[in-house]
Amino acid sequence: MPAHAHEASRIAVEDLFDSPVRAGASISPDGTKIAYLSPWRDRLNVWVESLDSDEEARCVTADDNRSVHIFHWTDDPRWLLYEQDGDGDEMWHVYRVDLADPDAKAVDLTPFPGALAVGFEMVVSRPGKAFLHLNARNPVEFDLYELDIATGELTILAQNPGQAAGWLCTPAGDLYAQTLTAGGDIELAQWDTSEGKLRPVATFDGADYPLSIQPFELTPDGTGVWIGSNRNSDRTRLVRLDLATGEETGVDSHPVFDLDTRCVVFPTMPSPLIRNQYTGALLGARYLGERQVIHALDPHFASVLQNLEQLSDGDLAAVSCDVSGRRWVVGFTHDRDPGATYFYDHTSGESRLLYRPYPHLDPDVLAPMTPVTIPARDGLRLPAYLTLPVGVDPAGLPLVLLVHGGPWFRDSWGYHPVVQLLANRGYAVLQVNFRGSMGYGKAFLKAGIGELAGKMHDDLIDAVDWAVKQGYADPDRVAIFGGSYGGYATLVGVTFTPDVFAAAIDVCGPSNLVTYLRTLPEFARPGLVNNWYLYAGDPSDPEQEADLLARSPISRVDQIRTPLMVVQGANDIRVVKAESDRIVDALRARGVEVEYMVKDNEGHGFVNPDNNIDMYRAADRFLARHLSGRPDTE
Repeated sequence: MPAHAHEASRIAVEDLFDSPVRAGASISPDGTKIAYLSPWRDRLNVWVESLDSDEEARCVTADDNRSVHIFHWTDDPRWLLYEQDGDGDEMWHVYRVDLADPDAKAVDLTPFPGALAVGFEMVVSRPGKAFLHLNARNPVEFDLYELDIATGELTILAQNPGQAAGWLCTPAGDLYAQTLTAGGDIELAQWDTSEGKLRPVATFDGADYPLSIQPFELTPDGTGVWIGSNRNSDRTRLVRLDLATGEETGVDSHPVFDLDTRCVVFPTMPSPLIRNQYTGALLGARYLGERQVIHALDPHFASVLQNLEQLSDGDLAAVSCDVSGRRWVVGFTHDRDPGATYFYDHTSGESRLLYRPYPHLDPDVLAPMTPVTIPARDGLRLPAYLTLPVGVDPAGLPLVLLVHGGPWFRDSWGYHPVVQLLANRGYAVLQVNFRGSMGYGKAFLKAGIGELAGKMHDDLIDAVDWAVKQGYADPDRVAIFGGSYGGYATLVGVTFTPDVFAAAIDVCGPSNLVTYLRTLPEFARPGLVNNWYLYAGDPSDPEQEADLLARSPISRVDQIRTPLMVVQGANDIRVVKAESDRIVDALRARGVEVEYMVKDNEGHGFVNPDNNIDMYRAADRFLARHLSGRPDTE
């Protein structure tokens, strides 16, 4: 493209951050309809549409306060379920919609104030039923319930004895709990209902699984569980664990890649296991390196997969099929053509594009994301992604270092609206999977232990140095931008290495690791032993508390001279608003420039499009002011 094409192809913030026209389609059990997300009163809601007729699509949910993102077909064509919290407070409830009565209001099936429902799962062996975990009895303990979808009746199947982190119920009614020992090991144990005791079946080193074991799914016959195991291996592979003996049998693996377990952090991301959601059959497994690789584990799916992968040069994302496995609806991950969704009939061979979520975005104007590998100063190889602006000479550019959250998450190839906004404004964008990121083996993950504000941050600085040495970046125009752990990394950047960055944007990042860990919600605290306490420290130990404080940006706030923008959701229960208030108040007291945006109806990351548009329009202006970029002038 000619050099002037960048100016002519400016993309408005609204075009990137407003709701998609359609998204998240899933096919009904009988294969005649799809449900999907689409705006209603400026919020995403669930719509249902026939695949075989011209009948007009119908909006079946009516939430004009907060966008819906998660919904479930049931085995009864009358009922559809969705999950929703209150203004970002993460108190998730399950709601039922009556598809046979358009005028009926949604029914809250878990109407317990202050409680949340997690682990929702339809029960293949028990039509009309679903399992879920509820902490209505005790905020720290999740009990296992069976939900009768039609009546709304909840029946408790197992009361948490105090250490169960999750439950399984077999078709025969046998109960198994995933528990944490005092030392942090993860145990799978059978629950003896009559005696109220647990019988250990298998034990895993909890330090190998900072976010627990994923996947952890019952086989349809109830005799085993499919799990992601890295026992005696650096890589996470798929095994079947026998519930009677505790023995692991290999099911599938990739020689280089881990199973793709990102959905443990973001449940809307695809599961590492591709299953027929109505029969429970295991069809395939996903692995993720620079790009995704799918292994078909079912002969029928192997032939289906061959045809599905011809529909797009992206990576297969959401997959749903009818009970028979004949009709499919699939979406694709792609860096420049996000979420294109297709219908495919394996019997007839028919396929057609159902929709593009963002039809107004021209793939030729969007910037390609390129995998690169960056050497850290100690020789560790850091997988990363570089996105360069279209139509601009890739030399001496302003650079935005975009840091992922977690830190037990990873950046991956695909469409990222923030990346596209920045590239469209003329910035190079670098996303580096620093040590401690998931998906690159156990040794890479554990290399992050004890390295917050240490080698984990060095990796980010090494990535900036690499971009400068390669000629892509102007060292005087580098910004750091991140949310959650990425927000903490941003604050570390401007306190521990203040000379590197010309601008910084922190979205809901903790400023004080001690107060952050002490204010996490009660239900999250038992699991901290294998992640935050192991990687950073336990504030109940005075020596570790001192180290946590030393690694906290608030302890070096006097070092900040970089212009800073801070963004916070007032209802954030993970990184509470006080974490952002502290850093902002300290800077304002010193007269250092800080721009502070708080949204009262958001939590840990913004959901509503109007709030996202406000945030990224402000970020656009902020970066332009300090990196000499070109913001949206509207």
